Amino acid sequence: MNRRAFVKDTVGVAATAGIPSSASRRTPAGPKGAIGTAHVIELREGLRSLYQLDDAYGGGDVRSLAHRHLKRIERIINTASFPDTISRQLQLLAGETAEHCGWLYYDADDHDRARRYWGEALTAATVLGDDNLAIMVLASLSMQASHEGRPRQGLELARAAQERAVRYGSPMLQSLLAAREARALSLMGSRTEANRLLAQSLRLAEHGDRGRPSPQWAAFHGHAELDFAQGLFYTDAGHHNSAVQFLRAALDHQDRTYGRNRALYRLTLARSLIRAGEVDEAASQAVESLDHLEEVESERVVRRLKEVNGLLRDVDAVTARDASDQLTEYVEQRDAA
Repeated sequence: MNRRAFVKDTVGVAATAGIPSSASRRTPAGPKGAIGTAHVIELREGLRSLYQLDDAYGGGDVRSLAHRHLKRIERIINTASFPDTISRQLQLLAGETAEHCGWLYYDADDHDRARRYWGEALTAATVLGDDNLAIMVLASLSMQASHEGRPRQGLELARAAQERAVRYGSPMLQSLLAAREARALSLMGSRTEANRLLAQSLRLAEHGDRGRPSPQWAAFHGHAELDFAQGLFYTDAGHHNSAVQFLRAALDHQDRTYGRNRALYRLTLARSLIRAGEVDEAASQAVESLDHLEEVESERVVRRLKEVNGLLRDVDAVTARDASDQLTEYVEQRDAA
């Protein structure tokens, strides 16, 4: 079975399990027509499946499924019968699913749609007064702002999220947000403050078991993510040899269930290796990334691959030319598909 069929089948089972039949949606309020806790649990299981498949395979094959999952939840909210306690759970689930749709479109480099979905999610967080959802959306918006060359806004969004995270009481979550602040500061050229926040982020992560557990959406944050953040910090500063050390460590520490991150880390390592003058290893890492891309569909990863390919083409070495030829062939076949 190919990746796309596997993704659709896996999500389809979980995402549709909690959807009542059309007949029950039309049934008036009562034991048979009301939506209950079991429906919410099954709908949440659908969202959990979307998270896992995105981590493993990237957002390319998951976006349309996430959009449909959100529409199902919204349809239930607007047509079914349920008590107020279930109403809040459904609205929160809709907000969390909208946030994930925003992430999937961010991964696809479709930033306008990502902003639209994150706006929906932030509205839900505000109406419900839910700090966890608000923190998640603000963290995502911070990441996007830094990516789009708006690091000042990225910093303010990360700080707004951090204020709520302090009340939430999870050191690991505070670590994640400190790393987002550091990224924005690094892009602004505030290296000393960025380095301080990265050190703080590491200390908070080391004490992650002393406070409230981090929410499920932040499970990706850990040793590998911190190594990667440190590698990007040295990349921004132009210290490519130092960046290579941390990016190698990030790749070594990354759990294999995060297939997209492993592909991105490997290509980012290849980029730094080229800039550090280690062309042979860079070429090897770049070609090895093609194995990941057999399983991963992510425009962010492909954009990084094209960047690495451009750097390899500029190097007068046999290994670089051979690697560039293989990367070019992959891109051409992908674009033609």
